[in-house]
Amino acid sequence: MVTLAEVAQHAGVSASTVSYVLSGKRSISATTRQRVEQSIRELGYHPNAGARALASSRSNIIALMIPLRTDMYVPVMMEIAIAVATTARTHGYDVLLLTGEEGPDAVRRVTGSGLADAMILMDVELDDERLPLLRGGGAPAGAKSRAGDEQPSVLIGLPADTSGLTCVDLDWSATGALCAEHLARLGHRDVAVIGEAPAVYERHTGFAERTLDGLRAAARELGLRVLHRACEGGYDAMAATLARVFDERPGTTGFVVQNESAVEPLLALLRQQGRAVPEDVSVVAICPDQVAVQASVRLTSVGIPAQEMGRLAVERLVAKLNGQGSDEVVLIAPELTVRASSGPAAH
Repeated sequence: MVTLAEVAQHAGVSASTVSYVLSGKRSISATTRQRVEQSIRELGYHPNAGARALASSRSNIIALMIPLRTDMYVPVMMEIAIAVATTARTHGYDVLLLTGEEGPDAVRRVTGSGLADAMILMDVELDDERLPLLRGGGAPAGAKSRAGDEQPSVLIGLPADTSGLTCVDLDWSATGALCAEHLARLGHRDVAVIGEAPAVYERHTGFAERTLDGLRAAARELGLRVLHRACEGGYDAMAATLARVFDERPGTTGFVVQNESAVEPLLALLRQQGRAVPEDVSVVAICPDQVAVQASVRLTSVGIPAQEMGRLAVERLVAKLNGQGSDEVVLIAPELTVRASSGPAAH
């Protein structure tokens, strides 16, 4: 294994200079820095993680809190997680994945122990009980974080109160509005929203609540009647939900689906009932592009920019770690792609 002393000899500098280049604790001339970095690359030197952590008071680890719930679409969550991990590596950080349902206890454990330099939180609720700990630095009462400062954090999601927080998310309110506007332009007046599982709304999960709020607000302005039904997904649950929709609103001609596991059952049930898509009924989905294009009818959809969300979260977090970031809310504008599942309302 290559040592720091060997890097110093190769670069023609002292061992302390190599250490300063690695830690950033002292200003080193650009020429010397480049020479040291070149030697590091050529020799394949990898600093000992434990020694580096002790020397710099940093672990070079980002904790990613991603509760894996059965009522959430796991592939999207994992796509975000992969984007976080790959982007973190480009900045010299590894990722510690927390998948337990510990809530605030996990925040206390990570921040209080110095296990990670910073945290990214997913699956954010409107009144998320983890947030007071992040605003307060996360350490238990009377304790300090490793460096004695507030531990940086970024949320992938938007709570009701964003003060003192950095958040990255798709603009879900605009997403809901975009779906309503698309169906209204096509002449639809009765629209049903097939939503996530009931537990998602019971937790007041931010993305689901905001989508619905945005869609309803746009619907009021556009003169649409909206019926929202939460759905567990799967064929049986979708069959029961669809029956309720047409019992209550037999004139429904537009569907907005925010539930990946309900997409294919909905399309199958509409076919069984003799309702052609899009001639009789239009369907707009909020889902990954892969789900939309692989459905039995290519779906008009608003995509979920999972990779961009993960990348932006890490970039904002690294900026905070480097003393350059400030609390902000970064919303990604939604994009609707028209495919084969939406058309003019039947008259």
